Amino acid sequence: MSVKKLFQIVIICLITGMSFPAFATEQQDQPDEAVIGIRVAPPFVIEEPEGVYSGLTIALWDHIAGEMDIDFRYEERNIQGLIDGASDGSLLASASALTITSTREERVDFTHPFFVTGLGIAVSYQPVGVWQSLLAIFSLDFLWVLLLLFLLLLFWGGLVWIFERKENSDEFGGSAAEGIGSGFWWAAVTMTTVGYGDKSPRTPWGRAVGFIWMFTAIIVISFFTASIASSLTVTQLDTRVSGPADLPFVRVGALQQSATLDYFEEERIRANTYPSIEAGLAAVQNNEIDAFVHDAPIIQYYSQLNFRNDVFVLPNTFNDQYYGIALPRNAEYRNEMNQILLDYIASDEWKELTTRYLGE
Repeated sequence: MSVKKLFQIVIICLITGMSFPAFATEQQDQPDEAVIGIRVAPPFVIEEPEGVYSGLTIALWDHIAGEMDIDFRYEERNIQGLIDGASDGSLLASASALTITSTREERVDFTHPFFVTGLGIAVSYQPVGVWQSLLAIFSLDFLWVLLLLFLLLLFWGGLVWIFERKENSDEFGGSAAEGIGSGFWWAAVTMTTVGYGDKSPRTPWGRAVGFIWMFTAIIVISFFTASIASSLTVTQLDTRVSGPADLPFVRVGALQQSATLDYFEEERIRANTYPSIEAGLAAVQNNEIDAFVHDAPIIQYYSQLNFRNDVFVLPNTFNDQYYGIALPRNAEYRNEMNQILLDYIASDEWKELTTRYLGE
């Protein structure tokens, strides 16, 4: 091709905007960044200022994306939106605090679980008055403790009287009632370590009984103190709910579209639904419902953050919840993602993260 002909082709291409066939560099379309669906659910997904996210699940996904060299952006959706997005492929993955359930597995695939928790119950925290506390202390169980204590004092007092009534008649003599009464008094002051000294065994067998009772009394006092403390602690909660067995008989709330509703359906428990966890806990606070049920670490986080001294999460959990990352069905990258996930949650870094976000 002559220089003149080549010059003409260049001029034509410049005028018409056509690509120069012999020398133009072919441009490849750059792939769009992946969209990762999330839902704010502290401490797993926490929304920070200026659109930044943190939390346990965010740290996990950031690590996976870094290992797989995935360019992505986060997009907030509700629970149904997370499942729908993973199902129709508009989301590369949904990473939040998603519970793996059989219903959801019909539409999406999940990674291996990265966290196991259970459902928790949030109830209203209402300290009662002094008079109510005193009445509650003397419950049937507490009266049984008092009766047991009385019988112990009577037993050890009677035992020391048997050995002391003849040789120490000045202190444990008189009629049987008087002698046993003196022994009861001695057992009581010995147990409480008051030790007035007005009664004390003098015979070898009496002192042996006294020696054994002094050490036994330490255990008795500890048990008695623990019983009082337990009664006082329980009476600080003026609630009708003490565990999942009470839920069918009280007013219950749950988060819309949450896995908690599957549990309620299985147990045939009627529940009010709320658009957010804060709304559900506020309903407990305002006595609109008796209990709000959701994943324990999440309601513990919110109750401590915004409802301290108003809402209390019962200590025991139930109905285990397994969190996983939702993926489109038959996603080819699932196996690689699982391998990275399993390695990471077995690392010291993951342990440090769980301690930071969830405590010991």
